[in-house]
Amino acid sequence: MVSGGQPIKIELEPGKKVYFSSDHHFGAPNEEDSLVREKKFVQWLDEIKDDCGVLFLLGDLFDFWFEYQHVVPKGFVRVLGKLAEISDRGIPIYFFVGNHDLWMKDYLEEQINAIVFRDKQDFIINGKEFFIVHGDGKGPGDKGYKRMKKVFTNKVCQFLFYLLHPDFAMWLGITVSRKNKMISGDEDVHFLGVDNEWLIQYSERQLERKHYDFLVYGHRHLPMEIGIKKSKHINLGDWINYFTYGVFDGENFELKTYFSNQTIDTRDSIIKVNK
Repeated sequence: MVSGGQPIKIELEPGKKVYFSSDHHFGAPNEEDSLVREKKFVQWLDEIKDDCGVLFLLGDLFDFWFEYQHVVPKGFVRVLGKLAEISDRGIPIYFFVGNHDLWMKDYLEEQINAIVFRDKQDFIINGKEFFIVHGDGKGPGDKGYKRMKKVFTNKVCQFLFYLLHPDFAMWLGITVSRKNKMISGDEDVHFLGVDNEWLIQYSERQLERKHYDFLVYGHRHLPMEIGIKKSKHINLGDWINYFTYGVFDGENFELKTYFSNQTIDTRDSIIKVNK
């Protein structure tokens, strides 16, 4: 588990790219619908594996995740198996813990050799400065969630939840998580404007202390490319409604939509604004 520290430097091999994906919420809204999305994501992973130099997953891979000492959540074998295959090919996987999988411990590190981050991290990729974080609790608002996160990350509260029988604990966690409005709430449908989006405000504050070429977030399900002076603020979107992902070719960053077996064209849903 990595937390902050000095920038991590990455030099891409010729012909290789960096791929970014976030907010899959596998397990929601139910197992049947989730399985359709899981298969789509696995197909995407299979298609990018040949030119993928590095894979970033920016949190909320699962709609609910809690690790016991000898118990892991049931399901997701296709996704975990494909990620293990990618890792076995020598492709680094950087995973940023989100608010739906913040109880992540060492399972992904041990099973797929992922490098796991609990908060923001700077990267220098082919000379470009990246600021990367899931994004929950960042920015000036969201005070209710910030208070709730303190409870969820409290060691005593985690231990008390751990004492519950896994079957009951997983049922409780999944039930609460599926009712979370972060998946289908109106706040994730409408663009609030560059002056009202909390994460854009957060990016502006980061840029006051240091220049970044790209500031990349998950959490906010609406895909965005926002130009801020000479920097670009990126919200990756999700794999629930938009099926968007980011790709960096060593020089440029672009948000794209994965269209395989998709009946709705969501390209116009990517918000592109220069501030």
